[in-house]
Amino acid sequence: MRLTSIVAVFLLTTSLHAEQVGPWNIDALKNNVPAMKWVRQDQPIHSLTYAGEKYQGRETEVFAFYASPITLGEAKAGTKFPGVVLIHGGGGTAFAEWVQLWAKRGYAAIAMDLNGSRPPEVEFDAKTGMAVGNGHRGTRTRLPNGGPPHGAPEKFDSIGGDTSDDWPFHAAASVMRAHTLLRSFPEVDAEHTAVTGISWGGYTTCLVASLDDRFKAAVPVYGCGFLHEGESVQKPSIDKLGDRKALWVKEYDPGSLLPRCRVPIFFVNGTNDVHYVLDSYMKSYNVVPGEKYIRIQIKMPHGHPPGWAPQEIGLFIDSKCRGGKPLPNPGTPVIKGDQFEVTCESATTLKKAELNYTSDTGLRSKREWKSIPAQINGNTITALKPPADANTWFITVTDERDAMVSTPVQFSP
Repeated sequence: MRLTSIVAVFLLTTSLHAEQVGPWNIDALKNNVPAMKWVRQDQPIHSLTYAGEKYQGRETEVFAFYASPITLGEAKAGTKFPGVVLIHGGGGTAFAEWVQLWAKRGYAAIAMDLNGSRPPEVEFDAKTGMAVGNGHRGTRTRLPNGGPPHGAPEKFDSIGGDTSDDWPFHAAASVMRAHTLLRSFPEVDAEHTAVTGISWGGYTTCLVASLDDRFKAAVPVYGCGFLHEGESVQKPSIDKLGDRKALWVKEYDPGSLLPRCRVPIFFVNGTNDVHYVLDSYMKSYNVVPGEKYIRIQIKMPHGHPPGWAPQEIGLFIDSKCRGGKPLPNPGTPVIKGDQFEVTCESATTLKKAELNYTSDTGLRSKREWKSIPAQINGNTITALKPPADANTWFITVTDERDAMVSTPVQFSP
């Protein structure tokens, strides 16, 4: 065979096997370790930059914090740890204290800034040795070659034409690049990694869990898809796109990508969240075809510390990356007479269950909820049906670890 024919066959074979999803070159993001450089390694939490996608025709870099039990001085060199990627939300940055919390849990953790900037230097509490909230103080510095900021123009208005000025494209790509970089570190068990994000970071977690099947677990907190529907505060920005709206929904709304999610995923949200409304949240949960869990808390506060606080996040990721006991997994309630019955798979003892419901109407964020006890008999839960005027309800189950999970939320017609 002539050389030109061999080259043609090679190029054809390569193109047939290359995976492209929307604007993302999945193969390149998975297989090409981004160039990186350490910014600081003289503290328990290290800082670095790594190469991002092109923005406005130029190369970019992304700032990140990194820590592991080795950098904290709690493990010897040569030890391996599972990895976790941490994604901040709107108004956030790379949070040093979040990275440290996961490193103390036994993970190699990386948290990047998705605003084209870097937070202030890390400071540590002299008594506890814990990082002081770097993301909530001081001035963030714009990187000379940072990617797009995370404002509405970059999140929505830039859709159409060149995707390199679209923040959602950069956000998901930067997370996948961080994941590939993390997996390349010698102390990281590359086959046991997870991702979790808060608010817009939860949104990005949904995207990444649908694009990057290397993760063993994903936990979107608050963030979800179907942002173009219902009471979502993002809906007006999407509606303003006019004839470009359908393209934004197709490319960047997680509801369009979650049907391809094969990563075990744990959705965490509150009943009254104004940013990611319960209706959109459940649509996002429902379109995931694979293994999924959910935790709905009545009036869960919205923010970064409240978003990383639930212990169930760590327990879920431990169960997928460290052999920990899984969370309980209740099924969908079925009607039996005047009661609901739920079968719950659980490796731990169940100690509490409640039926939660609201009869209020109007904005989801303003509705009041009520809870009544449910009965536990082994792995079967029974609860009286809510009042006839209840329009939204779900059952929560708590195990001996005080880990709480929920059934899928039900809506009356």
